Amino acid sequence: MRVVFAGTPEFAACALRDLHEAGFEIPLVLTQPDRPAGRGMQLQASAVKQYALAHGMEVAQPLSLRMDSKDPQRAIEARAAHERLLALDYDVMVVAAYGLILPRATLDIAPCINIHGSLLPRWRGAAPIHRAIEAGDRETGVTIMGMEEGLDTGPMMLIERVAIEDADTTGSLHDKLAALGGRMIVEALRSMEQGALGAVPQPEAGVTYAAKISKEEAKLDFSLPAEVLWRRVRAFNPFPGAHGLAGGVTVKIWNAGLTTGSGAPGQVLSAEGQQGIVVACGEGALRLTELQKPGGKRLPAAEFLKSFPLAGLSFS
Repeated sequence: MRVVFAGTPEFAACALRDLHEAGFEIPLVLTQPDRPAGRGMQLQASAVKQYALAHGMEVAQPLSLRMDSKDPQRAIEARAAHERLLALDYDVMVVAAYGLILPRATLDIAPCINIHGSLLPRWRGAAPIHRAIEAGDRETGVTIMGMEEGLDTGPMMLIERVAIEDADTTGSLHDKLAALGGRMIVEALRSMEQGALGAVPQPEAGVTYAAKISKEEAKLDFSLPAEVLWRRVRAFNPFPGAHGLAGGVTVKIWNAGLTTGSGAPGQVLSAEGQQGIVVACGEGALRLTELQKPGGKRLPAAEFLKSFPLAGLSFS
């Protein structure tokens, strides 16, 4: 099969790697334009582009695929991408966290299959891994689905479940689902080659939407129950990083656990280091175990306290 691949971050790069190593012919890779990143804000290629170029694949980076865009440059690039796709005579497009909307004109060229990091119809949308942890879900998974114009509304082809452990962050769960998605898309295309890839409509019940994560959400409100904040700390690790103000300084909180304790919300109840930093919440208390001050490194609580004493302070 000739497979056009569309994706951008590491989640997608895992699938591209597995398809390539499985021997599928990949005549074109679509990915987002290079973006400024890092402290120097230098342009950086996506993880998908880096893999594709390292393995001799053709890469296209249109700003849009919508030929009816009101932005002339976007419309020109979309038209060029569309003409390139028409000339390829490919069998299927595989999409994983691409970041651009596929218009009807693209969907009509060849079947489009998406790798989605949730158990659809739960958590349609941009941030399914973050939202599953934040909501306290006990399991998630990967759905291989057919694409249509609606937001993650297409029929389901394959689905596998993964338990969400108490120690999971978005980072660790992402890695599990990325590996699973790569394996599943190879399995799906093998079945498709044999004419054995079925599809069932998504159920109408249980639809939820995973809105894109904003940096503003990562500010912790210690008047909320400790369990809510614990889930948010895990959900926002590694991006955008949960944080609170201590002594007027923004402190990022990378890892935490639940514990007992009472006091005014945000009050530091204990700052013994080896046992973590205990902070009172609206209900219960949070034990902070890994923190970071501005310009510093992520540190275990004991190391953090050596340069940033918290005794007598409160988080707000």
